[in-house]
Amino acid sequence: MNNALVLTLAWMAGIALGAIFFGGLWWTVRKAYASESPALWFFGSMLLRMSIALVGFYFVSGGDWERLLVCLLGFTVARLAVMRLTRTSGENQTHSAKEASHAP
Repeated sequence: MNNALVLTLAWMAGIALGAIFFGGLWWTVRKAYASESPALWFFGSMLLRMSIALVGFYFVSGGDWERLLVCLLGFTVARLAVMRLTRTSGENQTHSAKEASHAP
């Protein structure tokens, strides 16, 4: 198979793994907030999300560092996308900048 196609597929797999990982984290936080045992939610979710991500990276890389690197890049892109999509409507970047300016 063409190397560019393989790297593109690895990048797309990284995006899918990142969406599962960070989307699952967002879902866990929302569920654990209303739960009577949030530690169980966080621990179980962490084990499941880490297992999926590590097994996914292992199979996508196939022993090739370039595919692993591109997959990690896609994972990071998915993190940024999930952060943007799950932002509350009242949040904006200027709010965090205002908080940072009040540091001693």
